[in-house]
Amino acid sequence: MLNTLRQRLGALPRETRDTLFLLVVIGWIGLMQVAHIPWWCTALTAGVLAWRAVLSLRGRPLPHWGWRIGLLALTVAATWFSHRTLIGRDAGVTLIVVLLALKTLELRARRDAFVVFFLGFFTLLTHFFFSQSLLTAAGILIALLGLLTALVNAHMPVGRPPLPRAAGIALRMAVFGAPIMVVAFMLFPRLAPLWGMPGADNQARTGLSDRMRVGQIAELVLDERIAMRIRFEGPVPAQRDLYFRGPVLGDFDGVEWKPARSGFPAPMELPANLSVDGAPVTYEVTLEPSQRPWLPLLEAAVNAPSLPGNRAFMTPELLWVTRQPITELVRFKAEAYTRFRHGPQQQVLALEDLSALPASYNPRTLALAQSLRREHGSGPGSARALVDVVLDRLRTGGYTYTLDPGVYGQHTADEFWFDRKEGFCEHIASSFVILMRAMDIPARVVTGYQGGELNVVDGYWMVRQRDAHAWAEVWLAGQGWVRVDPTGAVAPSRTGSLERLQPPQGVFANALRTFDPTLAQRLRDAWDAVNNGWNQWVLNYTQGRQLDLLKQLGFESPSWTDLVYVLIGVVVGVSLAGAAWTLWERQQHDPWLRALERVRHRLRKVGIQAGAHATPRELARVASAQFGDNEFTDRLREALLRLEALRYAPQSPDTLAAVQNLLQQLPWPAPWPPA
Repeated sequence: MLNTLRQRLGALPRETRDTLFLLVVIGWIGLMQVAHIPWWCTALTAGVLAWRAVLSLRGRPLPHWGWRIGLLALTVAATWFSHRTLIGRDAGVTLIVVLLALKTLELRARRDAFVVFFLGFFTLLTHFFFSQSLLTAAGILIALLGLLTALVNAHMPVGRPPLPRAAGIALRMAVFGAPIMVVAFMLFPRLAPLWGMPGADNQARTGLSDRMRVGQIAELVLDERIAMRIRFEGPVPAQRDLYFRGPVLGDFDGVEWKPARSGFPAPMELPANLSVDGAPVTYEVTLEPSQRPWLPLLEAAVNAPSLPGNRAFMTPELLWVTRQPITELVRFKAEAYTRFRHGPQQQVLALEDLSALPASYNPRTLALAQSLRREHGSGPGSARALVDVVLDRLRTGGYTYTLDPGVYGQHTADEFWFDRKEGFCEHIASSFVILMRAMDIPARVVTGYQGGELNVVDGYWMVRQRDAHAWAEVWLAGQGWVRVDPTGAVAPSRTGSLERLQPPQGVFANALRTFDPTLAQRLRDAWDAVNNGWNQWVLNYTQGRQLDLLKQLGFESPSWTDLVYVLIGVVVGVSLAGAAWTLWERQQHDPWLRALERVRHRLRKVGIQAGAHATPRELARVASAQFGDNEFTDRLREALLRLEALRYAPQSPDTLAAVQNLLQQLPWPAPWPPA
């Protein structure tokens, strides 16, 4: 079947074949934008390309200009209806994709083809507006080679050159241009805000939120996306200490948890009476874009991390926030102290708000709290004992840690403590905090990430969205806020090891795991390592790293102007070196040119002066004009014409050695002038 299709394509006229190839390339460019353009844009683009293919296959004329004007008007109206504007990223990409397809309906001459080529190159750039991932770059590379192949093919107007030949030339062009691309990438100044992708996508990509409903975090276990990558510069903390702090939720309305206050305070050196002990843990974070202002740092950080173009501050809840949301991949270094204390040491009025509960919610939990207080005492001195009693209840009361506990109703804590006795981390943490507050113990919910997994390929710790976690903090007199993770009492493996609840796997994943239990993990680690390398060396190649490169080259205090000078110097130097090498190579390594130069040298010895760039045919004419028609000039003309045919007629039966031998056997006249 493949051979039959190849034969049919081979029998098509060249114009039809070239048009179909170009339409396939344009279709691939549009296909990569399907997730980012309206459905009608995809349908209209596919319809126009299919229409143009049918016209080409059947040899029919292109549609009247009225059709193009009508489709253009329809596109503009539909774009306005979908985006309520004709400018901006989304509307602009929608228009450019359809316009690229519409341009094929007036593809008559080479000039029209060149317009399509360069419009296609421009459309390729728009893919980076939405994604700069390695897969996107690979797809763009395929489209780039396709457009280059079509462009090379358009410059071969004679005959019927095969597409593989044009593709080979295009590939060589891309390979030869790669060093220039690398130099420009490394040295072209990155000047904000001109350098970078527009961050118009306001949808949060992180699993963390400043609101929490019971059951919300359980949905994140299905999300395998990486939230951040961690590289520790020294010993790695124990798994039970890997708590990356996110939003702290202290206000509960019976249904939803949210922060105890709105907004963030002014920066302070040591807010919330933070005190640390021991040596810090130094690590590097590569944080994925989240469209959120907070930094999930390892507990507890004293010093603000240095972010390029952004500043971070710490709230009294030890949450680090930035002035602008994290809209692009960012890398920074941070320090953490796994042994720390924070919060007021003695009772203050503000703690009363963190003991409040809404009325008419969870009556059985309130009754349980009163029973525990009567049995184990009340007041600040008994708070630690009450916490231990509740944790022991979780360990021994038949409670289970599950991904699918079902839908909770109005009284979530009552259902957890008395009915279902199962839940995910936010079910457990929320119910625990409600019970603490019912016993007049200040408590709050902390969200973030816990744990991670080591990628053995590149040595980075990967924290995924499925590592999102919720735990509790209770206030104890003389100690301040103390972390209590009730999920660890129900399922110690969740916080003490790398074990996680696994969502249902697909057929392929199950088959792969059955065949080789470790193969799927090794493949995923390898792919994550490749993606991490792309993030570290390409997406996170900032101006700071450019200036570090100049420092390594000997610049003491480099600036962006130094980058420009170095870039210009490298480009000019490489261009001159390339031109000199090309000239030298043509003169020294081209056997045909060496043979022609020997003929010129021999003719000069017999008194025939010809230009340095005279062709073989011109040399024969000059020799005939000086010596007339005789045996020597006839044989010289024959040899020179055969030498010319070797250069410009690939089907010539001669070889260069045979022609050189023929030239040597000529009856050359004596040198002139006579000695």
